[in-house]
Amino acid sequence: MDINQRLEKLTERHETLSQSVELLVHTQREAFARLDAGFEKNQVLLAHVIESIDSLARIAHAHEQRITGLEDRPH
Repeated sequence: MDINQRLEKLTERHETLSQSVELLVHTQREAFARLDAGFEKNQVLLAHVIESIDSLARIAHAHEQRITGLEDRPH
């Protein structure tokens, strides 16, 4: 194998490696974009859950006060 054949083979390997790296970078960017979208969606869902828990806590507190008021009334 002469020097020109070696250079040609090296060039082919370099091109293949460059394409692989470009594909990997593209795939990684897509994966990060999906993760970001999922993270934002989870943040919204978490905010709704927190609001729901807060509402339930207020309702439970109101019922507790009502029951205490009923229990404290003279019979």
